[in-house]
Amino acid sequence: MSALIAMAGLFLAATAAGVINSVAGGGTLVSFPSLVAFGEPEIISNATNTAAMWPGSLSSAFGYRKDTTINRGLLATLAIPSLIGGLLGAVILVITPAETFKLIVPFLVLFATLVFASRDILVGRFGGAPALEGHVTTAGRIWGALFQLFVATYGGYFGAGIGILMLGSLSLMGLRNIHEMNAIKTPLTTIVNLTAFVFFAIKGLVAWPLAILMAVGAIIGGYAGARLAKRANPRFVHLAVVGIGLVVSVWFFVTLL
Repeated sequence: MSALIAMAGLFLAATAAGVINSVAGGGTLVSFPSLVAFGEPEIISNATNTAAMWPGSLSSAFGYRKDTTINRGLLATLAIPSLIGGLLGAVILVITPAETFKLIVPFLVLFATLVFASRDILVGRFGGAPALEGHVTTAGRIWGALFQLFVATYGGYFGAGIGILMLGSLSLMGLRNIHEMNAIKTPLTTIVNLTAFVFFAIKGLVAWPLAILMAVGAIIGGYAGARLAKRANPRFVHLAVVGIGLVVSVWFFVTLL
């Protein structure tokens, strides 16, 4: 009976993570600790979590499919560094100790949260174009691609807070509409997680029964979260993103430092 309860807990954690990732990012803070609590080693938990979360990102991207066409060119620009970074991060995870990289995770997530919280000021300062017009300057695309490579590398390595980092990057590029930003963020997250997952699977680091169970929950949560986010007030979603980012940051500072 206890085993069934634990498995149900993993399923619910993955469903919740799918919703959170779809709306704002940071769902790994729910799903990854649940695997560690289940008794899986940290590296196995990380790889299994990646395997479970990418189908949720894909279902979320499907939920946003009508919005994604608005910035299809920007999505294509950022897809390449997402693919390269996802693979690079996965390789780094396998060949180096996790503790070194984890030391900077709290600062990364806090930085991205502060960037997103002050996005209107920063966009006005650097002259970014409003997202509703669908325009991003050439310089914005270049800097965005470079930052996306960094974010994707981090995502392939560990991944918690990757959605918040992407939203912060998109804010600096000039995007303002949270729904349109999520429509770009979700397929990019799928690319990063899928790339890392393939590498982890080849290396034999995925606990397949748990990954499959959690993937089902993540798919349900990801699609439901995308539909929920599009119906929510943009101001409310913006505040929710900032709130989740601050909670994520505090959690990392307390547990990782």
